Amino acid sequence: MKKNPAFLGLLICLCVIGLFAACSSDVQNYGDSINVVKVNAKELLAPDYGEQDSAAIKAAAGANDFAFSLSAELVKNSGNGNFVCSPYSAWLPLAALVNATDTQNKAALLTALGASGITEADINRASSRMLYSLTNGNYNPLKIANAIFVGNNVTLKKDFAQVFMDFYRGSSINVDFSSREAVDAVNRWASNNTNGLIKNVIREFNPRTVAAIANAIYFSDRWSREFNSSQTKEGVFHAPRTDTKVSFMLREGDGQTYYEDSKVQAMPLYFKDSGGLYIILPKTDTAADLLSSMTNNYFNEIRNGSVQATGKLLLPRFSIESTIDDLKEALVALGVPLFDEEAAPLTGGLIEEPLSVFLSKAIQKAAIKVDEKGTTAAAVTVIEVGATSAGPPEPTKPFEMICNKPFVFILYDYTYDGGRQILFTGIVNQP
Repeated sequence: MKKNPAFLGLLICLCVIGLFAACSSDVQNYGDSINVVKVNAKELLAPDYGEQDSAAIKAAAGANDFAFSLSAELVKNSGNGNFVCSPYSAWLPLAALVNATDTQNKAALLTALGASGITEADINRASSRMLYSLTNGNYNPLKIANAIFVGNNVTLKKDFAQVFMDFYRGSSINVDFSSREAVDAVNRWASNNTNGLIKNVIREFNPRTVAAIANAIYFSDRWSREFNSSQTKEGVFHAPRTDTKVSFMLREGDGQTYYEDSKVQAMPLYFKDSGGLYIILPKTDTAADLLSSMTNNYFNEIRNGSVQATGKLLLPRFSIESTIDDLKEALVALGVPLFDEEAAPLTGGLIEEPLSVFLSKAIQKAAIKVDEKGTTAAAVTVIEVGATSAGPPEPTKPFEMICNKPFVFILYDYTYDGGRQILFTGIVNQP
């Protein structure tokens, strides 16, 4: 399929983990006072079309389970405000860290990622196949980059550096965490991997930070069927606190993919190249309650139970941002064991030095913009690591889906093994 190079969407995740150092040889310049450790990479694992990988199927489904579980934890504190997060941005670097987690905590981390019962080798293979599916092609709307920023006073384990490059396309970059250089390096890397759209992600590092793992996801695409801007009209949106006037986009006619049951109305808006944005309007619950109760099984039910119908969608243009300071608490609640300072579960798996290593802080900033032409979305996640010693009835009449009250959205793309892979979730309480 021909790819569309026009920019309209963006997703970036930056995960900072505080842990490692560079391999001592074979580096190249990445900018002022920055070196990149060269590790020769294997090719990403291309799916053998016609034969799916059972472990990759399980990992992909687990990533979607993780997406809804994380969203449910995070939305608890969203109040009446808008909310957006990127669960996949957190899932992917945590999957890479399975390779550095000690034996006592590895199974718990896999379970938290929705990958219980599969091995470290399985999740590496699954992640590689995901990356191939999501990013293959010269004009793919989704770009993913990974990196490890490594302090000068520690030594990154060569085995981890190799696995991170082979299966996650993660490069290793030398920085000095005792100076402003590390902050500038991470911010410059984020900007370079998002066409300059994400800047100044990091303000400072904890003095105990010795490394950072970063993941940038860049998405850009237009709608396969753009809204006619001349039909966009002003109307009233019933926000939780007060009614407000917003601009509603209109889509109507035959052949609309539509779902309805006793709880929701739902429609996918497809992108020109790949993936889509599901709009899910609750009938009685609040949008926060709906997202909190959403599961991958119910999302599959919505997708599989949709029918072609005639009707009308009114959807407000919206642009929202979220800063999630409690990401660490949410990940701990999901059972991610890497934040336990006493257990220090990353000790011995990432750096050569005899230091106790653990995740210490996690934060995410995310944004999404939806208009007549397409979607722009961005998310930045920072995780620091410290070191010490049944189907719906088919519509019988034209439907009306009027999104003039809070609703849920889910942005996804496709993988060969797992089908729709969830990248963004969120709620719109106030366009």
